[in-house]
Amino acid sequence: MPQTITRGYKAMLDEALAKVESLPASAAITMLERDDVQLVDLRDPRELEREGRVPGAFHCPRGMLEFWIDPDSPYHKQAFAADKTFVFFCAAGWRSALSAATAQEMGLRPVAHIDGGFAAWKAAGGAIEGSGT
Repeated sequence: MPQTITRGYKAMLDEALAKVESLPASAAITMLERDDVQLVDLRDPRELEREGRVPGAFHCPRGMLEFWIDPDSPYHKQAFAADKTFVFFCAAGWRSALSAATAQEMGLRPVAHIDGGFAAWKAAGGAIEGSGT
């Protein structure tokens, strides 16, 4: 018997985007050097290798997000305990919208995501280091 998907990714994205702040890449670029902001790169290691990185961004693979945020998890990362605004991004903005909504539901605040993701960051002239430069 085939599966019946009752809630697709588009509905999930619409719900997430209604809950979280979406930043244009140009606004995120101005936040890069701020001490009270932490950019969080959700892309997988192959994407980082191929496209490069945003300097100073904390890398958190999307599959580990909930475990790294939760202080009760054996995988908790101290970076998520900081008193900062967390700005998530991925390649195009879909994973980051879902991730920002999840982080917000878990109690992490304030959070936002970069509309258009790394592609928008690059198109807006944001700093990049590594292979993608």
